[in-house]
Amino acid sequence: MASRGRDARSQSGTPAGGLNTAPMTHQQEPVGETGDAVESLRELPRWLRLYFYGMHGVALDVLLSSIQGFLNYRDPKLVGFSSPYLCIMHALTHFALEKIYSQKRCFRGRPVVFHLVFYPSVYIGLQILIGNINTLTEQVRVVSGTQLVVHYILALYFSLVFHRGLARLQYQTISPLEHTRELGPVDRGHDRRPLHGLPGFVRFLFFGMHGFLDEVIFTSIFNLVEKSDRTLSGHTSLWSFLMYGSCSFVVEKLYLHLHFNRGWGILWRLPIYICFIYTWEFSWGLFLRQFGACSWDYSHYPHNFMGLVTLLYLPGWAGISLYQDVLSNVMLRIKLPSNRVMQTQETRLLLD
Repeated sequence: MASRGRDARSQSGTPAGGLNTAPMTHQQEPVGETGDAVESLRELPRWLRLYFYGMHGVALDVLLSSIQGFLNYRDPKLVGFSSPYLCIMHALTHFALEKIYSQKRCFRGRPVVFHLVFYPSVYIGLQILIGNINTLTEQVRVVSGTQLVVHYILALYFSLVFHRGLARLQYQTISPLEHTRELGPVDRGHDRRPLHGLPGFVRFLFFGMHGFLDEVIFTSIFNLVEKSDRTLSGHTSLWSFLMYGSCSFVVEKLYLHLHFNRGWGILWRLPIYICFIYTWEFSWGLFLRQFGACSWDYSHYPHNFMGLVTLLYLPGWAGISLYQDVLSNVMLRIKLPSNRVMQTQETRLLLD
């Protein structure tokens, strides 16, 4: 399902676990809204934020490099590049930028100065510094006007969209499923907690970006073993975003239904996952091949079918399927609280 072919230019809404809100009286609010459900909400753990930052940075690397490649070569495969090194660098960089973003409270009454001047200046300076460190040369790399414009646009995106959206997400320390079992039958029937799981399109975006990360890590290891490429440069395709995003979205639905509704263990679920993944990879490959946009070709591998799928990758798909269940459990804990819950938490912080 992914740009692993040798023809790649390697040289350069509410989830099933979510909870809906039911009408309630003012007397019911302390029990359902501001009680256990709110108490179990915390900001996203540091490890999870770092994970998001690294994955998101890799996605931006792939997006920008694939656009640049398309403009230069008009290649419909839309191949982009990144590496595990850059993933770690993005995670640490944006963790530092998170601290910079938290200083916006010092600019109260002057949001324009913070969002349009202060944050972009820090962001651009940090990107130039990192770029020069990555070159490992004594000569300072000059940044072009186009690169400055791109950095400024990205800074606005991070300041006005990314950090703000990520700050709204909260992590439920108690598993939603365990908490549901603790409720009585009446509580489960009314489901009074206004905790909304991530919308479907957000989970689709997450799985699509995670597909980029999977591909970059896989191809970088492949290049290290086959070509002794110690730069760990990996590649993927923009089409992989759609393939992985949609495939993982469906596999998540299968996991929630088969595991929690039917009680099927992993040994029963795994064959269904793998059959679906192979069908999905073959279908997308057959479609993209009609336009010369298929970025992988397994014709030189044993046990392949039409060069679009191969049993050689069966262990890899099995491992990814198992990890998909882990990701789904994490996603179930990430909540987008209602405005009422957010106001309640802010009030408590002020009172404390």
